[in-house]
Amino acid sequence: MIKVKKLGKRFGLKTVLNGLDFEVSSGEFVAFLGPNGAGKTTFLRILASLSKPTNGEVSIAGYKLPQQASIVRRKLGVLSHQPLLYVDLTAEENLKFFGRLYSVTNMDDRIKEVLEIVGLRKRSRDLVRTFSRGMQQRLAIARAVIHDPDLLLLDEPYTGLDQDACVMLDEILRSVSSEGRTVVMTSHDMARTEDIASRFDILSKGRIVASTQKKDIPEHGLLKFYKEAVEEGVNA
Repeated sequence: MIKVKKLGKRFGLKTVLNGLDFEVSSGEFVAFLGPNGAGKTTFLRILASLSKPTNGEVSIAGYKLPQQASIVRRKLGVLSHQPLLYVDLTAEENLKFFGRLYSVTNMDDRIKEVLEIVGLRKRSRDLVRTFSRGMQQRLAIARAVIHDPDLLLLDEPYTGLDQDACVMLDEILRSVSSEGRTVVMTSHDMARTEDIASRFDILSKGRIVASTQKKDIPEHGLLKFYKEAVEEGVNA
């Protein structure tokens, strides 16, 4: 589903990604972990075709980025820690707008379905500006999955969610994963990430310094594995 070779990204003289190699098979749920400033958000933005790499190769589902970005975007569901919604539209109107972009069929039924999933069915005709931060993030989740994407890219998706909403997102991600969809997620919530992801890649200083499958996590747990990997990456 994702293939990245020798990816580099610079902002002026600052190198954020440095020769990064990364592959994800269809159906994998990969947690992309690393300290602040490691390049996680920059990398996800490149995968989402929102930023262009300085050098290297990136392809999603066999399509090259940025050359075939318009095709790739139709296969993606993207969720960041910012909801990025139209606050002067209702929840329903927001989903109709994005649904049309993706040519969603049976639009009204699909909107009702995803609003029910995220617990906003009763607020469907309320303006988004009246929503709490957590409710806006719930609606952003509905927007990300409305077109039933092949690949979900999630950048700190739990930010701003209350406990009930976090559990709801867990259930959505487990459902998406069980259907064979591919998920790549960044998160600082190590316990929640360890519970739902199937693979863990650690980013440090712009490159992946460790990777492990869930079944291969050492007995001392993901957090210690993560800390040791980051320390080795910093000292490398």
